[in-house]
This record gives sequence, C-alpha cells and structure tokens, in this order.
Amino acid sequence: MANESRNDKRLARHRRVRRTLSGTPARPRLCVFKSLKNMSAQLIDDVSGVTLAAASTLEKDIKAKIKTGGNIEAAGLVGEAIAKKSLEKGVREVSFDRGGFLYHGRVKALADKAREAGLKF
Repeated sequence: MANESRNDKRLARHRRVRRTLSGTPARPRLCVFKSLKNMSAQLIDDVSGVTLAAASTLEKDIKAKIKTGGNIEAAGLVGEAIAKKSLEKGVREVSFDRGGFLYHGRVKALADKAREAGLKF
C-alpha cells in the first residue's frame, strides 16, 4: 500500500508481535486497546480461546470516577481494575500485548497501575 494509514501501520505492528506472543492458561495475554474516547484491556487465554477478564472505561464503576475515558487517569483506573479482576481469578503473571500501540502515555499508565496492583509482566 502506498498510503498506509496510522491504523494500518498499527495493525501491522500488532500482527508482527502476535506471531510470537500468545496467552496460556498459566500466563494469559493482557491485551490493550485504546481509542480516542475510551480504553479497554482483556486477559485472554489463546489456547482455549477464552477471555478470562475484561475492564474498560465504559464500565459503570470506572465511568463514574472519570470525566473522560481518553486520558491517562482513566487508563490507570482500567489497569487497576484488570489487575484486581485477574487476581480474583488467581492469575498473577501475564504477557503484555500493547496491541501495536506505542508503549507511551495511556498504554504505559495502564501497565504501571496494573503492576502496582500486583500483576507481573
């Protein structure tokens, strides 16, 4: 493609990383997605194709605490929520999948808060 969009480039990065990164029952994949208005994270077991836990800025308890879902504060709350849900399921170690996004800003904030809440990457 001559004129690749930013999203096309992100998807290419994501496919390249996903060739080697996979979630197992012992160490699921923590998959991050961000849009301009919201942020979400999922714990995925790729072996059985099951989502173990999910957190998003669209959830009622997180949405009540934030003004907008597209900032670093909201990403931190999603990181704390996904860590709490994963620890309830007995998952302490995860493989971090940034989804082709740069490890900067909101993605980094989500990862840092998840680590502080007890997850190991």
